[in-house]
Amino acid sequence: MDAEKISLSGLDVEWRRLEIIAQNLANMNSTRTESGDVYHPLRLLSGPSGSFDAMLGAGNAKNEPTGVHVVAIEETPNGLRRTYDPGHPQADPEGFVTTPNVDHAQEMALMVKTARVYEANLAAIRIAQGMYAKALEVGQRS
Repeated sequence: MDAEKISLSGLDVEWRRLEIIAQNLANMNSTRTESGDVYHPLRLLSGPSGSFDAMLGAGNAKNEPTGVHVVAIEETPNGLRRTYDPGHPQADPEGFVTTPNVDHAQEMALMVKTARVYEANLAAIRIAQGMYAKALEVGQRS
């Protein structure tokens, strides 16, 4: 796998992560989804496409990195909070409303981090393309 493909896999994963963050922020004050359940905040888990041990071992003769992929999208632990609001239309018989436990500051910090990782992957693609162009230029001179 070449550097561009590795960075493209990183772009795909970070774009998906950004979508999950946007979904969490959009639903942070939602009391119910279309199905009637409470929205559960999500987290995207990512990891290497191949095993690091296999890359270093005899299983991968070329010792090539394989990029990154989405491992899972999971609900966050402690994803719900209950607030006492007996006048709310979605309040239970005890007067509590259940909403997603989305930490706005944490989501925004994760969004900034995700954007920086995305930008780093774009920069790596540009650098790789420049290196390929220079290699072709050197090859034409020979």
